[in-house]
Amino acid sequence: MKGKITKKDLKVYKKILTDLRDEIIDQIKHISEDTKKSQRDASGDISGYSFHMADVATDTYDREFSLGLASNDRQLLYDIDDAIKKLEDGKFGSCEECGKPITKSRLKAIPYTKLCLGCQKKLER
Repeated sequence: MKGKITKKDLKVYKKILTDLRDEIIDQIKHISEDTKKSQRDASGDISGYSFHMADVATDTYDREFSLGLASNDRQLLYDIDDAIKKLEDGKFGSCEECGKPITKSRLKAIPYTKLCLGCQKKLER
């Protein structure tokens, strides 16, 4: 699946990227709404009694985990936005490291990738 990226390909990649972007934004909103709720609000308890320390610790862990997921999603969102900008600027599909074209199969799998497979392997070593 090698070859030059056509205008038709660019439209397909833009659709994939914008759909993925919308999905990530929805996930971030959902995580944000969930972490705003306190344990008492989430359980529906309006009594004045405090919760057990283990319950509070679990709630804190869940919030931190969710915020970590949101942080990862935000980074992915930045990468997607960068790919959309490159697409609009005519720079989409070129490796940021070596400048060579990124294969269509790699772009299909990870449309927001910045590196060709060879440069990605070097980076991971």
